[in-house]
Amino acid sequence: MLNTKSKLKFIQDTGFSANSASMKGRFVNKDGTPNIEKRGLSFWKKSSPYHTLIAMPSWKFLLVIIGFYIIINIFFAGIYFILGVEHLQGIKMGNAWYNFAEAFFFSAQTFTTVGYGRISPDSFTTSAIAAFEAMIGLLTFAIATGLFYARFSQPRAFLQFAEKAVIAPYKGGAGLMFRVAPQKNNNLTDAEVRATMGIRVKENNETVSRFYSLDLEITKINALILSWTIVHPIHETSPFYGISENDLAEMDAEIILLVRAFDDAFSNTVVCRTSYLSSEIEYGAQFVPMFFPNEQAPGMVLDLSKIDQTKSVPVNTKVKPE
Repeated sequence: MLNTKSKLKFIQDTGFSANSASMKGRFVNKDGTPNIEKRGLSFWKKSSPYHTLIAMPSWKFLLVIIGFYIIINIFFAGIYFILGVEHLQGIKMGNAWYNFAEAFFFSAQTFTTVGYGRISPDSFTTSAIAAFEAMIGLLTFAIATGLFYARFSQPRAFLQFAEKAVIAPYKGGAGLMFRVAPQKNNNLTDAEVRATMGIRVKENNETVSRFYSLDLEITKINALILSWTIVHPIHETSPFYGISENDLAEMDAEIILLVRAFDDAFSNTVVCRTSYLSSEIEYGAQFVPMFFPNEQAPGMVLDLSKIDQTKSVPVNTKVKPE
């Protein structure tokens, strides 16, 4: 069970209330986003299309752009088709499907302001609709260009965390360890880390959330170039001191890890976070080294495929590190 004699530093500035003990699941998702659903407002008031389009995965963003392009052209093609494709000069008449396809491609040329010239409107109504569509196209491409630039230039940490934490031997005792590594060719300097443990406890017959700061051996490094194994030494003051593998399985705790660093390319501070439930801590395991000398050229090799690899080792949490 949790070491009740541990002298943890109680913190209240996590952003989570003590009343959050009743929430289901974790406080922070594995991707670093808070496990919070906002209600009480309309859909448009509580959501931001800009933030949604910026934060969504690239494949979803591309599907949204392509889907919008197809739908808007189908919409205008339907208008031209209903008004009569005979009002589009230069069109080759055929069956209904062929005429709609011709109207669709004319809409695409108008929307993108390409205008090949083979088909052109020859009535006031179709000309007005084409002019309106061209204006919508210009505005849409301006917005899409801004979104592409914002996504491309958005400062991101590009850090990869190990899926599990481990309790491993450390300096004659034991330590709780996390591993993180840069996954892009960006240069991160002045990297610092903070570990917060959230637990649900009983106070006055009520379940409340309490957050404590975990002491780390090293909280800041000059440069994050290779993998960084973040260590919480399991001393007598640690909540993990003296626990067994069964005790760890029964713990209702979550450790929130936050890494902040300065990115040279963005010239900005980037932040990345994740969390580990007590069930995601592997007892009696040690991370396998993931970097080694390069045999083909001077330098080192960082093998990111090994970030989650561990090996079983005996560990004793009742002996404090030297």
